[in-house]
Amino acid sequence: MNDTEGSTLPRRTLTAGLTVHPIGVGCWAIGGPDTNLGLPMGWSTADDTAALRGLENAYSLGANLFDTADVYGHGHSERLIGHLVATVPRDSIVLSSKTGYFAGTAAHAYLPSHMRRQLETTLENLRTDHLDIYFLHNSKFGPEDRYLDGANEQMRAFQREGLIRAVGMRGPHRFATDRLTVPKDQREDKHARFRYLFDQVKPEYLAVRHNALTPPPPAGQDIFAFAADHGASVLINKPLAQGLLTGKYVPGTAPHFGPGDHRLRKRWFTAEALATIHQGLAPLRERFGSGTGDLVRVALQYCLQHADNAAVLVGFTTPEQAAQNLTSVGTPLTAEDLAFVRATAQRLQQRLDAAGEVFLDEKDAPQ
Repeated sequence: MNDTEGSTLPRRTLTAGLTVHPIGVGCWAIGGPDTNLGLPMGWSTADDTAALRGLENAYSLGANLFDTADVYGHGHSERLIGHLVATVPRDSIVLSSKTGYFAGTAAHAYLPSHMRRQLETTLENLRTDHLDIYFLHNSKFGPEDRYLDGANEQMRAFQREGLIRAVGMRGPHRFATDRLTVPKDQREDKHARFRYLFDQVKPEYLAVRHNALTPPPPAGQDIFAFAADHGASVLINKPLAQGLLTGKYVPGTAPHFGPGDHRLRKRWFTAEALATIHQGLAPLRERFGSGTGDLVRVALQYCLQHADNAAVLVGFTTPEQAAQNLTSVGTPLTAEDLAFVRATAQRLQQRLDAAGEVFLDEKDAPQ
C-alpha cells in the first residue's frame, strides 16, 4: 500500500462490524452509458480500461469499500469490480450493491423470486459468495406496498443464509420518475415515507445524499442523528455533487454528454448553471486554493466531519480522479472553515434560486 495522506486516514468501524476506509468508492459512473425506466441513467464518459485502473488505484491507496448496484450499467459496474475482487483477498474489501430499479420480465423488481435471481447474478458478477451490504434501492413496493413484506423477508432470508451481512435502504428520496409523472403538490411526504419504511425494514445501513449544497434538515429530521439513535450507519453519496463542487467544468460552456448519460436531463450541467456555480465557488478557491484537488478536499472533508457513523462514497471515471479522491483528504477543516463552506453554499443556492432555477427540487438538485 502506498504511503499517502489518503491511505493513513483512520478506518471507521460501522454497523455489523464492517471496518472501512472513510473514503469509499462509488461505482455508478463506471457502469457506463445506460437507460432505465425510459430515461438516460448512466455516464457516457466512462471507459473500461480507465475504470479498472481507477479501481486498482483506489485499492492501493487504502480504499476497501466499493459500492455498486445491479442497475449501474445493468451489471457492467459489478463485473468491472469483479475483476478487482478476483485479484485481492476477499476479506480485505467491503462490497455493497443494491436491487429494486430493474424488474426485467418479473411482475415487480421487489418480487422475492426476482430479488433472489438478481442477488445470484450480482454475486456472480462480483466474483464473490456474499455481499457485505445489500440495499433496497428505492421505496416503491407496488400498489399499497404489495411487495414490501415479501421483499423485507427475502432480505432477512439472504442474511440468515450468509449471502449478505447487512441490510440497507435509501434515506428520504423520491423514485426516479416521480418528478416527471407526479405533480409537485401530489407527491407524498418523503420523510414520513422514509420513517414508515425504516420501521418496517429496520436496516443496518442507510444510503443518503449529502454535500455542502444539501440544505439543512427540517427540525427533528437530521438523518445522521436518526441513524445513530437506531444503531445504523450511513453511506454518503454524491459528496462532490457529481463533480459540480470540484470546479472542473469550464464556465459558460456546456459539456458534451453522449446518449445514455443522466446529465443530459439535468439543468445543472447547462452553460448558464455552470457559470453561476463557478462564480459561487470563488470564495472557496480564495480561501482553500484554486486547484481541483483543493476543492475536492474541502467537499470531502465537509462530509467526513459531519458524522462518525458514516463513510463517504466518491465516484470516478479516470484513475487520476480515483487517486485524487483518496489523497486529497486528511487535513481536517476547522469549525470556522466548515461555517465558511456552508455560508458560501447557501449564497450559491440563493443565486441559483434568483436565476429562476428550482434548485432544491429532488431530481435536479446536484446532491
